[in-house]
Amino acid sequence: MIQQATELSRAGLRTRRERVIANARPILHSAVAASLAWLVATEVVGHQRPFFAPISAVVTLGLTVGERRRRAVELGLGVTVGIAIADLLVAGIGTGSWQIAVVVALAMLAATLVGGGPLLASQAAASGVLVATLQPPSGGVDFGRSLDALVGSSTALVVSSLLLPINPVRLLQASVTPVLDRLVDALDRVAEALRTRSGEAADSALRAVAGAHAAHEQLVGTLQEAGEAARLSPQHRGTLGELDRYAIAAGQLARAVENTRALARGAVRAINLGDAVPPEAIEAIEQLAASTRALQDFLDGSPPEPAREAAVRAAGLANAVLEATGNLSAVHIVGQIRLAAADLLRATGMERADAQEAVRGAQASSTGVAPRT
Repeated sequence: MIQQATELSRAGLRTRRERVIANARPILHSAVAASLAWLVATEVVGHQRPFFAPISAVVTLGLTVGERRRRAVELGLGVTVGIAIADLLVAGIGTGSWQIAVVVALAMLAATLVGGGPLLASQAAASGVLVATLQPPSGGVDFGRSLDALVGSSTALVVSSLLLPINPVRLLQASVTPVLDRLVDALDRVAEALRTRSGEAADSALRAVAGAHAAHEQLVGTLQEAGEAARLSPQHRGTLGELDRYAIAAGQLARAVENTRALARGAVRAINLGDAVPPEAIEAIEQLAASTRALQDFLDGSPPEPAREAAVRAAGLANAVLEATGNLSAVHIVGQIRLAAADLLRATGMERADAQEAVRGAQASSTGVAPRT
């Protein structure tokens, strides 16, 4: 129990550290964009207290990189619609509880009618509330506040695209590492569970797979963010080709995670039933872990051969076990090993047919891969 609590505590600390590292640059972007938006609105546009400018800059950037162009457009339209309606209504009906309800309802309705999404509608409502409560119009309709919001949105895009552009490849490198680390951890725990016949180790392997799955979901989101960052930034537009390597690997890693989950469940079943699992199967799982480690080097630009060779060795060992045993638990385990090996081969860019051929033809002494790539 104490060991499990310690493990969970370490996992929590690691997750929080990864979250801080991942959000450090977006936080810096938001801080710089808010400051510059205020500076531009006061010194260039000439507004004395343009609080809509830094607010719109922060909301445009948020804590993510993705969809900033659409977010900026929707924010600008939402603020414009909300302020315009609030100015018109408050000038006619004043301020109060029921007036705020009317302002919010009409602002969101107008935003919806012009084709806006949830962001535009909510921002229109929020802007209307701010105008109706904090800055009610005193001299008629004033579109200066809408201009402040547009200044903030534009400043946010300039900061993220030109002044402090994110390197999309580094963004993906930081995001894929937790997936690979946790997948390796899960495979190591499965091998340990089968070697020691420990149900507790098998259960911890399932928890490690859950962590890998969560990290992979973040990687999928990062892929979209990195693609947009590359398109928005002239300095990094040439990295779009490199992003394809990560996109292919991410798709196959999703399958590898699920097959590892099935592998861990097979280990739990084998241990609970007391079924023997040949040592070659355990060695094959260790080779899967070695292939996953080498996959990080491949994604960083190294040749794919080390990752492929380890995956083929795993498949060869699994094939040898499959030919020698009729144990249902062992058959299930080696079947998942073969599937995971194919996933890892495809993660290195190998075509499906070539990966399947390499797995089927692998022998226990295999050190190479199929000739076609």
